[in-house]
Amino acid sequence: MERLRIAVLNAAHQDENATRNFRRELDASLAEFDATEGEVPADFDYDGAVVTGSRSSVYWAEAWMEPVEAWVSEAIDRGVPFLGICWGHQLLAHVLGGTVEDMGAYEVGYSEIERVGNSRLFDGIGERFLAFTSHSDEVSELPPGAEPLAENDYSNHGFRKDRVFGVQFHPEYDTKTARELVHRKDLSERRLASVLEEITEDNYRNACEAKLVFDNFLEYVRELSERSDAEPAEPIDSSDVPTA
Repeated sequence: MERLRIAVLNAAHQDENATRNFRRELDASLAEFDATEGEVPADFDYDGAVVTGSRSSVYWAEAWMEPVEAWVSEAIDRGVPFLGICWGHQLLAHVLGGTVEDMGAYEVGYSEIERVGNSRLFDGIGERFLAFTSHSDEVSELPPGAEPLAENDYSNHGFRKDRVFGVQFHPEYDTKTARELVHRKDLSERRLASVLEEITEDNYRNACEAKLVFDNFLEYVRELSERSDAEPAEPIDSSDVPTA
């Protein structure tokens, strides 16, 4: 079978780290679109789609978000499987009817996260795992019918609804990305030093387990693609979704 075609909606405001990280982690043929310039695919001829993180908030309703939300909504209706990371996780929840809010705190650094549901997205990942996090917004209310998959004391860190998956943490981050992000944030000197101390090769290696969400998502997409036998995508209901 040919390589999977994945649309990457890059909302990272032209941060070159995002392009590098997702190209490294997604073993597929990628078509990247600069979401912050309002770029979206011209059609829905993709096996799956990924939405990246962003320094924006979903509820800011910036002009570039309108075409992105519209394309994502129609793609979901057509049965395109999605994986959202951080802001992407929040955008997908919002499009599906969930609630995204400022959580009144900033989670940043390597955090311990707990699985709370069973999903192929987390195959090979422990019940408690380490991942890099950076967010002050949360999915405070999941979309109707969505299943929680992961959480910690800060927020929900993963959900699934039908063919849509979201994770709040950043499985794609390497140490370069993490250090550069932390230096951009308005942190006290004490907290900055504390977080930088966490960004070690040992913590990075321990957090690499979380990267399996990319392989697991692509495996799920491949299964859907093989099942469809190249038939045009159509709106789906829950009975059309394989176990995930």
